[in-house]
Amino acid sequence: MYLKETIIAPATGNQASAIAVLRISGDKAIEMTEKIFESRFNKKLKNQVSHTLHFGDIKDNATWVDEVLVAIFEEGKSFTGEETVEISCHGSLYIQNKIIDLFLKNGARLALPGEFTMRAFQNGRFDLTQAEAIADLIASDSKASHQVAMHQMRGGISTKLGELRKELIKLTALLELELDFSEDDVEFADRSQLTDLLKYILKEIQVLIESFAYGNTIKKGVPVAIIGKPNAGKSTLLNQLLNEERAIVSDIAGTTRDTIEEVIQINGINFRFIDTAGIRETEDEIEKIGVQRAIEKAQSAKILLYLFNTLENTEDEIDMHLSALVREDLHVILVHNKIDLNAENQVILDQKLEEKYQFPLLKISAKNGIFIEDLKRMMFDLIQRQDSDNQIIITNQRHLDALQKAHAALTEAQNAFIMQIPSDLIAQNLREGIKQIGNITGEIDVDRDILGTIFSEFCIGK
Repeated sequence: MYLKETIIAPATGNQASAIAVLRISGDKAIEMTEKIFESRFNKKLKNQVSHTLHFGDIKDNATWVDEVLVAIFEEGKSFTGEETVEISCHGSLYIQNKIIDLFLKNGARLALPGEFTMRAFQNGRFDLTQAEAIADLIASDSKASHQVAMHQMRGGISTKLGELRKELIKLTALLELELDFSEDDVEFADRSQLTDLLKYILKEIQVLIESFAYGNTIKKGVPVAIIGKPNAGKSTLLNQLLNEERAIVSDIAGTTRDTIEEVIQINGINFRFIDTAGIRETEDEIEKIGVQRAIEKAQSAKILLYLFNTLENTEDEIDMHLSALVREDLHVILVHNKIDLNAENQVILDQKLEEKYQFPLLKISAKNGIFIEDLKRMMFDLIQRQDSDNQIIITNQRHLDALQKAHAALTEAQNAFIMQIPSDLIAQNLREGIKQIGNITGEIDVDRDILGTIFSEFCIGK
């Protein structure tokens, strides 16, 4: 994957379209293109300046293949940092494959997934976090995930980690300088200042670690489980949220026997709604499986919408359900459905539940669409943070693992300062923290297996 042959791949995906773009990168990109491209204006590509477009024909010897636009980029001025050519041709799969085949015959090879971005990283066009952000940007399907990916691609994480790493290197250098004069019992750094600096760095790393929960939510969407008894109105609520008849609605209890998942965006964040089977005791084996799956989905959800009403639920029954489902990291909204039925004792039950559980409670009518928008706003308020465009938010598991290791090493260093352990042992922990932060940005020699894993997740042509 890391050899420097000239490589080629479709940059627009291997599918038929009106226009396709083929990307060629390597020190023979222009030379190979010259062999099959004939300019309509008799221009030689090797004599043209970078970032120019050239109209002409691709030919297989005397056989005309397609008329194309060729963009050329000089070494050091392209995405990969290498000499690059991009050919805009008609999007026929036959034409794309024919042009690719001509390049292969002239010595190029097919690019592997992520190889263009890998070369850009190797050639210093950006660091590893920015390279990973490209994949996140391509995969972004909401305003929030787009903002986070763009902020990372612009170097938001790199800048912050670079600052922390620089401070750690200064701190380590002072301690290691002391080791050179250990026989003279010399201290070059004020221990209280070093302790304060380490405390600050640990706090900043902890903030980044804690941001992962929100970042992962943005990246993958917020899982929302809709839970309640059969006929509580779960499927009706899902249909209202989606504004379409996605789930079967029936007066017959137990209609939903499996989970139904759909995604909607609320203020730029994806919410993955899961309609589940009604929770009840049943002898029906298929329905039992549905109930078990409902409980499992609730256990993996970020938000739980618990539907109830005074006609069909007792307080004890609600207590039993919630005690089985509620956990510390779960946001619960008590949704009192069917308020249009004007059942007695609605207010009394609501007051009891709010006092007992301290969960937000909202009265709705799923059937008539009453207060559905209020429910959406309530869910968004539970998840939102400040504008993610201006925040450093961790969305990558690899980054989280490295930060946690760095935090552990620096915590040991902090404890060592307090216990007045010798400087050489403290410096060892500091170096481990520096290494882990450098692993994130690629400022140290990252293991080739790790790089292979990262870039193999990219699409061909990127």
